[in-house]
Amino acid sequence: MIDDSSASWRNTTHDWASSVDPEHLALIRRDPAGLAPGGVRQLVLEVLAYAADEAEYRGAGRCTVTLHPDGSVSVADDGRGTDTRFDEHGRPVRKPVMATKDLRFFDHPDAESLPDGHPRRGMSVVAALSEWLVHTNRRASGAWSQRYEHGVPATGLTPIADDGTTGTVVHFRPAGPAATTDTACDLVVEQLAGFAAAWPRLSVDFDDRRAD
Repeated sequence: MIDDSSASWRNTTHDWASSVDPEHLALIRRDPAGLAPGGVRQLVLEVLAYAADEAEYRGAGRCTVTLHPDGSVSVADDGRGTDTRFDEHGRPVRKPVMATKDLRFFDHPDAESLPDGHPRRGMSVVAALSEWLVHTNRRASGAWSQRYEHGVPATGLTPIADDGTTGTVVHFRPAGPAATTDTACDLVVEQLAGFAAAWPRLSVDFDDRRAD
């Protein structure tokens, strides 16, 4: 739980007063077919949508989608990194994008559609429907990573060396029905590239390592 000074923060995308919403995550896990009907393909597009948001804001951006031999997928972008705020004691507070709902999209009647035609739900759907997810975040103010299991933080925020870059890496391994609907082994790079073309300001590269 973060400092009471958060009460004065304006919640435009997520509720900054809590870093985990167990009921929200449980709701997602109970209805994977309804909240991620495109399976793994839709989970990849959910992550890409955030990279596209950054590219739109900055005028252009790049990211790399890597399909790993173990069935996991990683999406690395060159954006500003996930937002950070500071409490009244100067302690950094990280935006809870993985374990709480995105107020703009989840169950919002005017939520935009992803390129596959399904409603955009937010990053919490990716985390909740993954066996594990590792979020690596690099901002001008510092860099860290955190591991989630089925949407719940499994580690604290782990500082990592600053390499002079900014951006995020979301590496996840789908679990349960989300994995069997359209497993990473069945993802077609050409199809993903076609969907990604819907975001003209985002240049997407693909690295298919499944045959390694």
